[in-house]
Amino acid sequence: MSRLALAIDQIVFARNYTLELLEHTPTSDWFRQIPGGISHIGWQVGHLAYAEWRLALWRLRGEQPDDQNLFPQDFVRLFGYESVPQADAAKYPRQSEIRAALDRVHARVRQEVAALDEIQLDGPVLHPNDFVKTNMQALFWCAHHEMLHAGQIGLLRRQLGHPPF
Repeated sequence: MSRLALAIDQIVFARNYTLELLEHTPTSDWFRQIPGGISHIGWQVGHLAYAEWRLALWRLRGEQPDDQNLFPQDFVRLFGYESVPQADAAKYPRQSEIRAALDRVHARVRQEVAALDEIQLDGPVLHPNDFVKTNMQALFWCAHHEMLHAGQIGLLRRQLGHPPF
């Protein structure tokens, strides 16, 4: 298996795990926040949509004009790195809109990342940070980041009274 195929496989694996968690979670629970809680599933899913774009597309190729079709502009404010989950569901798009953005971003990532060649993987990202210096690191961090938030979704599910599956 090529390094690119391995990176794509890891991103897809993480997404499939997240989707499995969401399939076992009623949409009515997406914005429920337990007393003293600091997050909810709706924020986690919106954050994953925005973060996948930022990690696997923006870092590798920068912002493109048609990226605005992937998610509404307010996603940055609602789900970006420094956003704070709010308990008021009325402050967020509907669950179906968040889920649609999650799916659109993932489809674009799979399309664009599959077109990379192995040499590009070792190249520097356009927007480095402490964790990510190369395109390959960005792709692996994308998968790891999703698993980190999938764990948070799993914990939120349990706090809402859902059994593990």
